[in-house]
Amino acid sequence: MSQHRDLELFPPVNAIDHLLGPEHAPVTLVEYGDFECPNCKQAAPAVKLALEQFPARVHAVFRHFPLEEVHPHALIAAQAAECAGAQNKFWEMHDLLFDHQSHLTRDDLRKYADRLQLDLVRFDAELGDEIYLQRVREHIESGKRSGVRGTPAFYLNGQFVDVSFGLQALSAGIKAILENS
Repeated sequence: MSQHRDLELFPPVNAIDHLLGPEHAPVTLVEYGDFECPNCKQAAPAVKLALEQFPARVHAVFRHFPLEEVHPHALIAAQAAECAGAQNKFWEMHDLLFDHQSHLTRDDLRKYADRLQLDLVRFDAELGDEIYLQRVREHIESGKRSGVRGTPAFYLNGQFVDVSFGLQALSAGIKAILENS
């Protein structure tokens, strides 16, 4: 596993993060991602595979890092995911956003909310009032403090994992942590 000691996750995973997998798993996989990023879409199955390969041993966290300069819909998509999360459908929205990555307008986001049977009045109000913009901005700041320069960026148990040569580095990193624990 390629680790860089100067690229540690900050802040650590906490109660307000969106967690997928068992809460007390020994391995925490954190991704900083952008719903409009093609590389993040390609990485999504690798995260799910890690959860399947190591059941009860890994949980995943997604933090927003929308690259607004190159992805004009990424910020509103992140906010839509947070609106869905407030109604306990974060991961369902996460998957829909990646599945329909080229369709992330406000109207599209509303259709996804409807498909997930969210309270649309609440969804529209929260998205319109940018209720979760601050949370997304906090994720971006956290990413910057953790050394994120692009997406996707991964951390295993708080340490950066270089996936520039392939996502198999995630599986190798998880195996290494589990063997050493």
